[in-house]
Amino acid sequence: MNTSEQNKPIFPKGDPAIAEYFTGQAWVKMLVPTGTSLNTSVANVVFEPGCRNNWHTHPGGQILVATHGIGYYQEKGKPVQLLQPGDVVQIFPEVLHWHGATPDGEFTHIAIGTNTQLGVVNWLQPVTDEEYSGLRSAK
Repeated sequence: MNTSEQNKPIFPKGDPAIAEYFTGQAWVKMLVPTGTSLNTSVANVVFEPGCRNNWHTHPGGQILVATHGIGYYQEKGKPVQLLQPGDVVQIFPEVLHWHGATPDGEFTHIAIGTNTQLGVVNWLQPVTDEEYSGLRSAK
């Protein structure tokens, strides 16, 4: 297997994410749709460099599995976490947070919505440019 085949994404980019919930462009490929009897949703999410989603919560929680590139995850009031392929983040129900790519490169993660019978996501305000750009000086 050559290097280009090894770096090829496992899943296609999918459909453009809903623009009002993201700063920058992201794509979502649903792998397990919400509403199944498993009470779980699974999506592959690709963020272009500098893209991040709005602050939000998940009534039933969420698990992120970083699969490509370098990304950020931050809970309100806590330091940002740098995410690299293989990192896993457990997000407890109703924890206010955001995630996305660093300014320098694309980032991909698998987003697993848990206990979706409680609700999927509550979108809130965008992560401001000041909040986002302040991450570089905080590192």
